[in-house]
Amino acid sequence: MRRKFIVGNWKMHKGPADADSFADGLKRALAGKNAAVDVGIAPPFLSLPAVVARLKHTGIQVAAQNLHAEASGAFTGEVSGEMLRQAGVAYCLVGHSERRQLFGETDAHAETKVLACFRSGLLPILCVGETLSEREAGHERDVVTRQLTAALGKLQADQVPSVTIAYEPVWAIGTGKTASPLQAQEMHATIRGWLEASFPAFVARSTRLQYGGSVKGSNAAELLRMPDIDGALVGGAALNMEDFLQIIAAAG
Repeated sequence: MRRKFIVGNWKMHKGPADADSFADGLKRALAGKNAAVDVGIAPPFLSLPAVVARLKHTGIQVAAQNLHAEASGAFTGEVSGEMLRQAGVAYCLVGHSERRQLFGETDAHAETKVLACFRSGLLPILCVGETLSEREAGHERDVVTRQLTAALGKLQADQVPSVTIAYEPVWAIGTGKTASPLQAQEMHATIRGWLEASFPAFVARSTRLQYGGSVKGSNAAELLRMPDIDGALVGGAALNMEDFLQIIAAAG
């Protein structure tokens, strides 16, 4: 059985003090509860040490929002996977649509960053998804399978289940729009079908697929009931304790 995995991506919100306070509240709220659901949060870089310290020994995972592909070097303003691992981070987002759309990251960047995660001992959360124009043109499946092939094509079969794949339709991120449960399930089934065709059968059975795109407490249960949706990558709703806890409860 694939355990549900709910991750809150805080984006550029919550400095160290606010992050520590939220993490403490989350720790208290989840103490002794939702043992069947894996939970993580992805704070901004400056807030990672405070959150890691606060959530130590709680089982709540900490993710970074990005990393540089190199282990070290003259890359002003960048952070390596090795640094993140030393800081106690367990997961790292790769290829988020905002990195692709706003900062020009490509499929090639996603590939090198997935490999950098494995090199440094981090678990990647690989984000894939199509824009509205790509969906309207009927290219959504081609776009997503292209992104998967680029990012995961050089991995060994036994590495792939360590990657969480987050399908995030770009047109549903921060817009208030959400793919219908059926639309989300169709793409998750496409992703699992690609895994089945590309790797031995155990890979598709054991790799977790998240949905991301305006997930909130009011729609989480319906999305998470879909057979191929194993969790959620939550944006704005992850900044609100009540909403985030409602999504976690829906996964249980």
